[in-house]
Amino acid sequence: MDNGYVLAIDQGTTGSTVLVFNQAGAVCGRASAEITQYYPQPGWVEHDPQELWSVTLDVVGEALEQANARPGEVRAIGITNQRETSLLWDRRSSLPVARAVVWQDRRTARLCDELKQEGLEPLWQEKTGLLIDPYFSATKVYWLLDQVSDLRSRAAAGEIAFGTIDSWLVWKLTGGQCHVTDYSNASRTLLFNIHELDWDEDILARLDIPRAVLPAVKPSSHVYGETDPQAFFGHRVPIAGIAGDQQAALFGQTCYRPGMAKTTYGTGSFLLMNTGRSPVASRQRLLTTIAWGIDDEPVEYALEGSIFITGAALQWLRDGLGLIANAAESEELALSLQSNDDVYFVPALTGLGSPHWDAYARGMIIGLTRGCTKAHLARAALESIAYQTRDVVDAMSRESGIDLRELRADGGAVANHFLMQFQADILGVPVEVPSITETTAQGAAYLAGLAVGFWSSREELAARWQLAQRYEPQMEKKQRDFLHGRWERAVNRCRGWAEELKN
Repeated sequence: MDNGYVLAIDQGTTGSTVLVFNQAGAVCGRASAEITQYYPQPGWVEHDPQELWSVTLDVVGEALEQANARPGEVRAIGITNQRETSLLWDRRSSLPVARAVVWQDRRTARLCDELKQEGLEPLWQEKTGLLIDPYFSATKVYWLLDQVSDLRSRAAAGEIAFGTIDSWLVWKLTGGQCHVTDYSNASRTLLFNIHELDWDEDILARLDIPRAVLPAVKPSSHVYGETDPQAFFGHRVPIAGIAGDQQAALFGQTCYRPGMAKTTYGTGSFLLMNTGRSPVASRQRLLTTIAWGIDDEPVEYALEGSIFITGAALQWLRDGLGLIANAAESEELALSLQSNDDVYFVPALTGLGSPHWDAYARGMIIGLTRGCTKAHLARAALESIAYQTRDVVDAMSRESGIDLRELRADGGAVANHFLMQFQADILGVPVEVPSITETTAQGAAYLAGLAVGFWSSREELAARWQLAQRYEPQMEKKQRDFLHGRWERAVNRCRGWAEELKN
């Protein structure tokens, strides 16, 4: 194919973004819009699935208009999504039975405690590559099925569908003809056996989740079906790529060789290292996940560290405290100080993810004195992103036996030069930012384009990766380790804070 476009839908935690790519891999059109966050109780986070769909469809139209592209010129659609966010809908009406339970939600912490007390975590980790935590979809589905009378029996009868957000969007785009997900999203549910590449019967039985409610699982680069003309501007277009947002970013960063790693800064931050066609079992409380599957090729795996709150900490400073007008202001404030003056912010606002996995940790700011200003809080929030990333990199190096040589970075925070330099300083390795930083959408486009022959191979895609800026570490090792050591002390003080309240 030497003409037309690939459209990538990136449905994230705080908004939906659509990018239109041409055959040269250039972005021809872009549109985005925010979505509503619901917090009905402490630790609960929800989205309205109908809003996700309507906002996504709106920005698809806007992106095509900006690209001056007609819907009929779209050769394929790729979808990437906030992972682990879970919803149920009625197959007949295509209406959700409740709001979607977002990946950040902690309402099933007590159930996860019970499962751990039964001694299930080692076996479930061996099967799924994941730890038992409210983060993942499994306990969310269990909770949702309990909320409406007869819902579990209706699910068993095939009347109800479960999906992560990719499944919901494909269902809507195809007019209810396709109930599918891909390997990467399935591997984030805590229900999928990543070795057998199938839903795990033992886990389903323990959680009383009917297999009939689950989507079919397909490769990440694969033609799943076509859009319903009534849903997509009168045209049938192949939906040909699906990947969870972090696996999509790994693919978009062209980390196709084992040992290559990327981090994506968004609401949270996620660091993935390609480990090839063999899963690496983790002893450092990292996650073993499926990176992607390319049609008939064997699936490939990754090690992942999942950090729950990074960019969201800046959103909290903006929306919760009103200390900054926008995220960009944080850089100016941070640079107004010569140092952090020993102020640390542990943003455990929804618990701690990798490598701690503490659902009962809570946010903490420590080191405050009368001389502290909002600049200290802004700098502490930015530094916390880099410290949490180092926590994961250290664990990943111990796990894989590979010392990180460089880190490819993407996401909104790469525009913050203070953060990128501090990240390189705290890691002690270069941080590389590509020319296209929205690599999540780029990865979804690449997967879709490969499936329909719009692009020929991964080698062609890897040759397109271009460096925009490289940050070299400038901090002495002694200072780097001192700052990180103080951070570790702060983290230890916030661990388990809410545990005594769980009953």
